[in-house]
Amino acid sequence: MKDYSVKLNIIKKLSSAEFVSGEVLGTELGISRAAIGKQIKGIISWGLDIYSVQGKGYRLSKPIQLLDKTKIEKLTPGNIDLIPVIESTNQYLLDRTDILESGSVCIAEYQSNGRGRRGREWVSPFGTNLYLSMYWRLEAGMAASMGLSLVVGVAVVEALESLGLYGIKLKWPNDLYYEDKKLAGILVEMNGQAGGAANLVIGMGMNIHMPEATQGIDQPWTSLSEVSAKLPERNLLAAALINAWNTALENYEVEGMKGFAERWNRLDNFIDRPARLIMGKKEICGVVRGINEQGAILLETENGIESYIGGEISLRQ
Repeated sequence: MKDYSVKLNIIKKLSSAEFVSGEVLGTELGISRAAIGKQIKGIISWGLDIYSVQGKGYRLSKPIQLLDKTKIEKLTPGNIDLIPVIESTNQYLLDRTDILESGSVCIAEYQSNGRGRRGREWVSPFGTNLYLSMYWRLEAGMAASMGLSLVVGVAVVEALESLGLYGIKLKWPNDLYYEDKKLAGILVEMNGQAGGAANLVIGMGMNIHMPEATQGIDQPWTSLSEVSAKLPERNLLAAALINAWNTALENYEVEGMKGFAERWNRLDNFIDRPARLIMGKKEICGVVRGINEQGAILLETENGIESYIGGEISLRQ
């Protein structure tokens, strides 16, 4: 694994957003000022906004709260791997399902190859958002995993509400929205054999303080900082979501989606609104009526209320 310790040390020294001179950074890290400048360029490529002022040095545009494994572990069960720079938290766990305990977590500051559904890129700048994945062994097998992203989504919103963050909604089947803009996405990936247990990896990217100038996102998006000016400390937020996932997954193994539709429908961003269900080249227009007990979306069309288990929802244009 590549050594990013110099870059990470520089970020830590700049995290308070106070100016630090290149000479001081070089002395403390044992490298030249020219090498510091090269490292700074690499950090900027991770999505951090760094000012450079002659005679003063470098500073971040805003303070950042760095993730702390010890703080998170004090508040959560299970095993946590905090890897500051990674290709993908989901892939990290998928590559290790044969040795992991159920409930193991991987969390990162930056993903160089984060992904969403259908192979889309998930833009993952350093230190400003939350990139979190959990491994879960589902003894009932792959067939029992349908609807899991819905359960996890509800658990996330309810956890945020318990922290005083209200107005966050869900988009079927796997997104969190705020004021009709995407706030977070959930990706469930799995492997296993027919008739055996399913190895599930549930990943989530949540925008917390996404830089306004972020490029590469092809839809309206927002950040948790738009929900409230006073957010929980980032480690507390991570722990709260890990705990909510553990509880939701334990309940899901016992009860499945029994009695779940009402919880989802309370949070459905599109309920009672005209929308399009896009299934490949096919589009179905109707009014969203929530989900049923199997997790299928309900659309009211000219044929009445119909249920669908695949596709993506978009507000009708």
